[in-house]
Amino acid sequence: MAVNVPVSVSLRGINKQYPGGKNKANNNIDLDLYKSDILCIAGENGAGKTTLMKILCGLITPDSGDIYINGKIEKIASPLHAQKTGIGMVHQHFSLFPDYTVAENIVMGAEPRKWGFFLDVKKAKETADKIIGENGFKINGSQKIKELSLGQMQQAEICRILNRNAEILIFDEPTSILTDSETEALFKTIKNLAYNGKSIIVITHKIHEIKSICSRVVIMRKGSIIGSFNTAETDENEIANLIMGGNSSAGSVKTDEETIVENETAIEFKNVTVLRRMQKHPLLDNVSFMVRKGEALGFTGVGGNGLGVIEAVFGGFLRPSDGKINFKDKDITSFDNHALREEGLAFVPADRIGIGSSGDASMEENIIINKRNDFFNRIFLDKKAARNYFNVKAKEYSIENADGRERCGILSGGNLQKLILAREIDYLKDYIVFSEPSWGLDIASSRLIREEIKKIKNRAAIVLISTDIDEIIDLSDRIIVMYKGRAAAEIINTKDSTIREQVGRYMQGIKCL
Repeated sequence: MAVNVPVSVSLRGINKQYPGGKNKANNNIDLDLYKSDILCIAGENGAGKTTLMKILCGLITPDSGDIYINGKIEKIASPLHAQKTGIGMVHQHFSLFPDYTVAENIVMGAEPRKWGFFLDVKKAKETADKIIGENGFKINGSQKIKELSLGQMQQAEICRILNRNAEILIFDEPTSILTDSETEALFKTIKNLAYNGKSIIVITHKIHEIKSICSRVVIMRKGSIIGSFNTAETDENEIANLIMGGNSSAGSVKTDEETIVENETAIEFKNVTVLRRMQKHPLLDNVSFMVRKGEALGFTGVGGNGLGVIEAVFGGFLRPSDGKINFKDKDITSFDNHALREEGLAFVPADRIGIGSSGDASMEENIIINKRNDFFNRIFLDKKAARNYFNVKAKEYSIENADGRERCGILSGGNLQKLILAREIDYLKDYIVFSEPSWGLDIASSRLIREEIKKIKNRAAIVLISTDIDEIIDLSDRIIVMYKGRAAAEIINTKDSTIREQVGRYMQGIKCL
């Protein structure tokens, strides 16, 4: 970066250690962000990236160090203070209000008023639609957030930050659940923002994105910055090696020796339709398929075409309005989440925080929840047994720097996902549902999770729901592409060079059955 370019953000000597943490989450961090800069902060899960950004956004307070915004020292004590200094962050886990519309969420905190008291709904809708249109997003200001897919929710979150006129924008894993076309549109938006003088930080684990979108990359490991580079002067292999410390191992993966005696059907959907009252078009439209033990069935599609609904039906959070669901010839159509769990559903949801875990409970309490009766001595929890169990699983799944007695909410996204994975795989009986399993994870964590999914296929039926085409192709034996709530195509995954193109065409509705 040129010497005369103004510095938007300077961090000096930033330190942060969480109570119970074995190491500092941030260790004496010095960092500069320039005007019109697109800076990537990269590193494995738990490297300290998100902690550093939460400090900049006023969500947590550093133990020591100084923050300068446009050359002025700031004690950023709250998100509101950060917003007033021109900082906005699109978090990996959304902070939207599900019962409000997209437009209401976008203008929240800067609502246009009618007569000084009432929300000007028309103006809010116009403001939202303008931002949505400028960025090429596929959402509507009148939709409620709870009706959106994860990808669409992320778009609404981005629009809300843009509406607040932030000069310093932080994107935490912004493309984790976006399709290729949505990612391309987002990159155009980010580049235009930087061109117009915004200063941007991108946190991503996708190496090719670092090269394609960022001008500089800062690499963190174990809470410290280990290097800073111009992306034009380095390559993807060098970045990957620095992130992983020269170690390409994803962690220990055991070999499962069990084999399937009989290729029996585990789960079957028969003409399943989900249609809410007053809706003209169903969320799921006459969807039929079966999943057998020993195979992985993948579902993919562009956000808003039924993937979130498929997950909700599998999880027992949404019941079909028509059709039938069988589990080993037993009708489970009307079962809720509790009943499905009792029946043996293993479930790794896309929402790790809201559904997959309890942030206020301890890590030990989270990991034993499926088998809590095994850890109770009459009416009292056997804390020693629970602690030993957690420690075994933490080692097996490479959950780093984790004290099982601490709140689950302090875990990084990757370590939280590994905890959920360890819990659900240990609970696995006949079938397991994964939704966006490697969303927002670093290279090593993604590899570990994919290898674990491949390993358990020998003894279970696997349902994989993901907007990541590469993940679907890597892990699935068959692929169902969802389009407008329907199964547009079912493809046998030969993993040849044409599969990705076929899937992509069906996702866009170019070819449909």
